[in-house]
Amino acid sequence: MNRLMKKNRLVKILISAAVVLTSLYLLQRLLMPKYVSDIVEGALIAEYYEEEKDHDVIFIGDCEVYENFSPAVLWEEYGINSYIRGSAQQLIWQSYYLLEDTLRYETPEVVIFNVLALQYNEPQREAYNRMTLEGMEWSMAKVHAIQASLTEKEHFLDYVFPILRYHSRWSELTGEDVEYMFQTKPVSHNGYYMRVDVKPAQNVPEGKILPDYRFGDTAWEYMERITKLCRDKGIRLILVKAPSLYPYWYEEWEEQIEAYAKKEDLLYLNFLELQEETGIDFRTDTYDGGLHLNLSGAEKITRWLGNVLVQEAGLLDRRGEEPLTTLWEEKLAAYEAEKQDQYKALEAEQAADP
Repeated sequence: MNRLMKKNRLVKILISAAVVLTSLYLLQRLLMPKYVSDIVEGALIAEYYEEEKDHDVIFIGDCEVYENFSPAVLWEEYGINSYIRGSAQQLIWQSYYLLEDTLRYETPEVVIFNVLALQYNEPQREAYNRMTLEGMEWSMAKVHAIQASLTEKEHFLDYVFPILRYHSRWSELTGEDVEYMFQTKPVSHNGYYMRVDVKPAQNVPEGKILPDYRFGDTAWEYMERITKLCRDKGIRLILVKAPSLYPYWYEEWEEQIEAYAKKEDLLYLNFLELQEETGIDFRTDTYDGGLHLNLSGAEKITRWLGNVLVQEAGLLDRRGEEPLTTLWEEKLAAYEAEKQDQYKALEAEQAADP
């Protein structure tokens, strides 16, 4: 009898524990930001895991990749299958660990890294950390990325149990928090964030004088780790500087990148110096005054980049290869549909406010 009572008691304890853990899990899913209609950039990193992992090119970096390059153009015009693993203010160590994470699933022929992140040598802001790190699936790459990124007020356990961070978010909940507890809504096109509106670049500020223009030791350490990882895996690494007019890109920074690319025998493309070749016009090709390109600008520099990838990296045209071609037919249809929706919304806005 005692043995039966002990068994029943154990069962009750286990059931109670399961109920508590399930309740906490559901609560955490509810309270975590969904990044559907607001700050959609926070959803970019997680979207990669829903993709077929057979990419020729992987982009890593900050907004200067996910707002300035269009994988749809690379496929439609060159048959190059690519994906952008970009996130807001992605720090260079985060780029490194995202690359490690990506290589758990696939080995691309080319990795393209945007060098603006070298300006940061220390963790910056929790909000940007979370938009990069929370979307990563758990692995040692994510563990190391969190450890390298923590600001003074952050704690590792807050990433393991996000409810510790978001427990007070009740007042911010909307219907989307319920709708997207267990499903996601795509916000990008293979990592590209589309904007069709136009705001010409005017009165772009000059860079402030800095006390020291040298990139920091930590930044260089991870740049070297990215280079070594690509070399060890037989991946062609290409460095780029997107044509953003701001944040300011200093000549002293440019000299350091040029010297590093020469030392490591890497192709480096500074799109700030390629505006004539790419056809970029900052009166029409930016949506925020020169910080990022709009759809018109992104398609222009991607078209130019595609030719470089064919001529310099020897990437082959995969159009006609199944099931990849069928998959891209669906992707291009979604790309075109959003393009038309955004143009219609823009026309309606302009008509309402002439």
